[in-house]
Amino acid sequence: MSMDQSIGTASANVVDRVMAALLSGLELEFGRGAGEELAHRFLAAEEADFCWDARVEERWIGAYERPDDEEFELDRVAIFGRLDGKWFCATVLVNGDGQAHGMIGCRLFNSLIGARDAMLNAH
Repeated sequence: MSMDQSIGTASANVVDRVMAALLSGLELEFGRGAGEELAHRFLAAEEADFCWDARVEERWIGAYERPDDEEFELDRVAIFGRLDGKWFCATVLVNGDGQAHGMIGCRLFNSLIGARDAMLNAH
């Protein structure tokens, strides 16, 4: 039997803030034309962190069982949010300090409802 519980909800303002902040910072550093292209490269390289920051809601779904015995434990957390104009649902590996350490999977959706339903049904 699986036990699911909500562990919090991020502000809905996060939806637009993450991509806007990334673009703004890159345009300041590299110029207006370079910001969008670089943003997509950053998103690809650090996808788990950006999805984690762009989450609208999260739900703890269990401990992450690893074959190797590491010094710290990770949890599996289902999230949904909007990043780069797309709704997503992902399962993120998170440490006890609330920092993303990786992503097991991510699916894109056409609507908030589809992404949220997928998060609620993740296991």
